[in-house]
Amino acid sequence: MKVKVIDESHEKDLENSINNFLNNNECDIIDIKFQVAIATCGEEQIYCFSAMIIYR
Repeated sequence: MKVKVIDESHEKDLENSINNFLNNNECDIIDIKFQVAIATCGEEQIYCFSAMIIYR
C-alpha cells in the first residue's frame, strides 16, 4: 500500500490535483480521505483543502 497527500488552498485546485494524480497513475484506489482546515489571521481567512489517497 502507498499514500499520496495533496494540499491546496482552493477546492478546485485540489480537485484538479486529485484528477491529475488519478489520470497519470495506474493504481487501485483503496480510499480517499478529504479534509478542510480554516484559520484566521487578522481579517483574513486562510483555507487548506487536503486529500489523502490510499492506493496499491
